[in-house]
Amino acid sequence: MSDRVSVSTQAGVADVRMNRPDKLNALDIAMFEALIETGRSLATDSTVRAVVLSGEGRAFCAGLDVSSFAAMVNRDSGGPKLLERSDESPATFAQRAAWIWTELPVPVIAAVHGVTFGGGLQIALAADIRFVAPDARLSVMEVKWGLIPDMTGTQSLRRLVRLDVAKELTYTGRIVSGIEACELGLATRVSDAPREAALELAREIAAKSPDAIRSGKKLLDASALVSVEDGLALEAKLQRSLIGSPNQVQAVQANIQKRAPTFQDPE
Repeated sequence: MSDRVSVSTQAGVADVRMNRPDKLNALDIAMFEALIETGRSLATDSTVRAVVLSGEGRAFCAGLDVSSFAAMVNRDSGGPKLLERSDESPATFAQRAAWIWTELPVPVIAAVHGVTFGGGLQIALAADIRFVAPDARLSVMEVKWGLIPDMTGTQSLRRLVRLDVAKELTYTGRIVSGIEACELGLATRVSDAPREAALELAREIAAKSPDAIRSGKKLLDASALVSVEDGLALEAKLQRSLIGSPNQVQAVQANIQKRAPTFQDPE
């Protein structure tokens, strides 16, 4: 795996860190590829029950590496192109680096600090939960370069904030603090130590039934995309699959016996 992203796993929690601190974790081809490769690997690891996504150094992610922009969009330069789509996903190469965190079957918690601009913000928005430092600086930065958010930001942003707020942020590219981001709905919670807070929550989630957690994510993510009828049907289907399963029985027994549960990894 590329040294652009580091991964360590302990007690079901995968600690994923973008690792290009000298460039504020800016997105070049190697970073895109590393994020996608990491997401693919975690998606098939049944021992992983929660993921924390953060950045090394002074920032979460400064967005697209402008020095690499020409090479990434030039069709004659070789290698993957930002706007090309593969057969693997409806997302383009660039979109996949963010959307793969939404596609993961387990919860992903982003720990945001420093600058989080453009593509960096879209990666954070693709997580299930965001802890953000009060002095973090977040921006839908693309309009500065005459562009639109194209790493799934328009999908995730619209699900988190009011439409007028999404438009104002997209039209202006203005920078908001971590505190304002939380007030607007871009972030879940403000923390002076976002990575530590994210890891603590991830450990709490990892101690729950992995079947229930995965079903909960699947159901809630689908709720904004399907009809009420289909949503209720999916809710009933997933609940039927949980009732009486080994991990559900284990949860009941552990509560009755007042002990910590021991859950099996999903098959």
